[in-house]
Amino acid sequence: MSRPYCHSSKEVFDYLYHALRDLRKEKFKVLFLDAKNQILKEETVFEGTVDSSAVYPREIMKKALRWDASSLIFVHNHPSGDPEPSVSDREITKELVFAANVMQLKVLDHIIIGNNCYFSLADEGMIEDYDIIFQDFSKRDHERKKNQ
Repeated sequence: MSRPYCHSSKEVFDYLYHALRDLRKEKFKVLFLDAKNQILKEETVFEGTVDSSAVYPREIMKKALRWDASSLIFVHNHPSGDPEPSVSDREITKELVFAANVMQLKVLDHIIIGNNCYFSLADEGMIEDYDIIFQDFSKRDHERKKNQ
């Protein structure tokens, strides 16, 4: 049996909507993908109120290495039905993108599922922005070390 592929935020929404709709608590899932965007593993890593102290980038990166993943997609629901990302959602996404970059993994998206709708941080350009911030920081850090 072949594993499902993830080529767009809409495909991910369609894949996980029924599992995450109508929940009273937030559930944070990770899709671990191979180089062809085929799902290697889907795992719930947290249930409760998602904030930067509840989701541990280190643990997610360890799982990514265990599954030999090339890329990651994060998905969680908002029980309120409004998929707009909170400040905390944006912060944890940035931390996860930075951690993935260190491990030479790619974050493809963070999708927030609401009431029959979703918000894709990749579609809005935020994942790319976080990648650029990380690359700029890494470049400056490399230059600083070179000049010491």
